[in-house]
Amino acid sequence: MHSGIEIRCYSMKEKEKTGWLVVVNPNAGVGKGEKDWKQISNLLDKQGLKYRAKFTKRRLHAMHLVENQIIKGYRKIIVVGGDGTMNEAVNGIFNQQIIPTTEVTLSMIPVGTGNDWVRTFNIPTDYKKVVQIIKQGNTMLQDAGAVSYLNDHEVKNRFFINMAGLGFDGLVAQKTNYDKDHGRTNPFIYIKNLVSSLFSYKSSQLHVVVDDRVVDEKVFSLSIGIGQFNGGGMQQAPNALPDDGLFDVTLIKDMSKWSVITSLRKLYNGTIGQHKRVITMVGKNIRIDSVPPVLLETDGESLGSSPFEFQIIPKSIQVIFNNNKDVD
Repeated sequence: MHSGIEIRCYSMKEKEKTGWLVVVNPNAGVGKGEKDWKQISNLLDKQGLKYRAKFTKRRLHAMHLVENQIIKGYRKIIVVGGDGTMNEAVNGIFNQQIIPTTEVTLSMIPVGTGNDWVRTFNIPTDYKKVVQIIKQGNTMLQDAGAVSYLNDHEVKNRFFINMAGLGFDGLVAQKTNYDKDHGRTNPFIYIKNLVSSLFSYKSSQLHVVVDDRVVDEKVFSLSIGIGQFNGGGMQQAPNALPDDGLFDVTLIKDMSKWSVITSLRKLYNGTIGQHKRVITMVGKNIRIDSVPPVLLETDGESLGSSPFEFQIIPKSIQVIFNNNKDVD
């Protein structure tokens, strides 16, 4: 498990830059990042925001860009992309050893297909309104999560700020990311993979430890939320608060394919916790083992397989949010 969260050795700071680093994923939202950048940059200019734009060229590029640019002095970051790009930026912030993570201000102009992180913070997808919110500069410290998992028989670590999903969610994310990496992108790719996975996926026996609570169940899907939404608007953790120092766990037990289909509306309207085949829990530390191993995704990014260890990192990253009811 990542052990450098509480205690860090910080190097001498570079001279802090006053402007924003804007990390643009041109492929986000089926090419919206590239197509809409001129419109977005014009809005940033009109608001008088000083910035430098960097375009990502490959998977994980945003992570390395952010880490390197923090070393060069940037302390304010705007992500123009989707939840995956945001996740990479967060990992860049946590991977650097120059400053505490709380000294970085992070914002997002959503151009992705899911845009789930922004939903919790009442951030709209209208570019003009988002830029106004960034200009207003209202910030809060939100929690982050750290997870260890297996990838090619090696233990890996990742940070996330919205939601982790495993089991069925992990399989859908794996298929969707595979399609994206091979140039098969369209607005309905997630729905296609959700439907195809529903008929091929088999539940696994999970041993789940949430703080001191132990659950052994055959599980269809399990989500671990800091934010409330995933999958393009599903409320898998409807009661999650991003700054309460707790994960919200939603465990969906094994159920028939027909029951899954008829229960979808509960995922979208936030009542999934009322289903008789669902267990909800909250906690700070989570361990999960399974037979057979299950797949993991965090913030929509496919990572690896069980066993997993999760740790909450309270109030560890500063984000811009919308607290103005006139901007929605």
